[in-house]
Amino acid sequence: MRKQGGFSLIELLIVVAIILIIAAIAIPNFLRAKISANESSAVSSLRAVITAEMTYTSTYPTVGFSADLPSLAGTACTAPTSSAACIIDNTLANATTSASPKSGYYFTYTPNSTLGYTLYADPAYWNHSGTKHYYTDSSAEIHYNSQNQTSSVNDPTIQ
Repeated sequence: MRKQGGFSLIELLIVVAIILIIAAIAIPNFLRAKISANESSAVSSLRAVITAEMTYTSTYPTVGFSADLPSLAGTACTAPTSSAACIIDNTLANATTSASPKSGYYFTYTPNSTLGYTLYADPAYWNHSGTKHYYTDSSAEIHYNSQNQTSSVNDPTIQ
């Protein structure tokens, strides 16, 4: 009779244990990398809105700053107007609630008679999609808060 080849139960358990150890090391690093990427995307989106607002105010000087984020976007961009300027993409313009975030962050835009506008970027799910809250206004400085609270002008700025 011929002996059949194969793996023993102990050998299979050792392989499974090694795979679980590798997964235990890799998954937290992957999650941290995803949070870091979401935060970088949020800062880039804030910079895009800052630039869009500068373009908007120079294109429509009688209007001033936009009324909301959708005013900076638009669906039919053949003839931009002050209510659909076609400067930013619709994904960013519509990321206004935690139910519809852009890369894990949602944005709260408010026209302000003193500052021109205020813009907040908050993680849709704290500690899962991001760990920092961001704030900017027409001064174009981006502030961040690493605590689980809304950022303000009194927080440190991004260098």
